[in-house]
Amino acid sequence: MIKLFSLKQQKKDGEASPKANNQKKASAAQLRITKDINELNLPKTCNTEFPDPDDLLSFKLIICPDEGFYRTGRFVFSFKVGPNYPHEPPKVKCETQVYHPNIDQQGNVCLNILREDWKPVLTINSIVYGLQYLFLEPNPEDPLNKEAAEVLTTNRRLFEQNVQKAMRGGYVGGTYFDRCLK
Repeated sequence: MIKLFSLKQQKKDGEASPKANNQKKASAAQLRITKDINELNLPKTCNTEFPDPDDLLSFKLIICPDEGFYRTGRFVFSFKVGPNYPHEPPKVKCETQVYHPNIDQQGNVCLNILREDWKPVLTINSIVYGLQYLFLEPNPEDPLNKEAAEVLTTNRRLFEQNVQKAMRGGYVGGTYFDRCLK
């Protein structure tokens, strides 16, 4: 009976005087993403946005390529970092509809380090550079948009025209693309 009373009294005392160690502990994913964000070394063509500054597990990356097929475009990617990060890669989606062999109409991105080649030693910085590279060198060998990959392989000039048409806003084939020029 005395033990029960003393536990109840300790609980009351704990509520009356908040302790510093009563704060919610950060998860491994939160600690790692904080480190990754602090060490982020963005190229001049990239920028991040945090819709909720208190939530580092959900943010946006904006890529504005300055060379290649996609120069002058503005492409937004959403990052959702799960509780198993860094053992599992973050979920990355392209929010900007883009005519690209490695990005489908639903925004799924075909980047090897977001799938089978992910390793816990990789960082958000690695993903940023991987995404940027997809805009400099689209990979028709591993496509999500097979039609765009085929056009890139068979007729680079037509591919470039399709990219420009899509970025200005318009139809490519039967698909309408919103304007995404900066």
